[in-house]
Amino acid sequence: MTGEEFSGPPGPKLTRLVYFVGAAVACTVAINKWREFESKSIIQQQEKQPGVKVVAEITNSSDSVGVHKALK
Repeated sequence: MTGEEFSGPPGPKLTRLVYFVGAAVACTVAINKWREFESKSIIQQQEKQPGVKVVAEITNSSDSVGVHKALK
């Protein structure tokens, strides 16, 4: 055996592809929700501190991984 699957009905391969794409979409949604949650948390913390300018920014580029924040 060469490590490749026997040719058969395309059903199992297509099902695995659909599961893989669905998992990728679910992970992307979860990551975006987490970033939104973290951003709101930082804004709330900054609002509680007097004299601190509220600046929270989330960029959509692949370079930025976290939430950028500016303090005093």
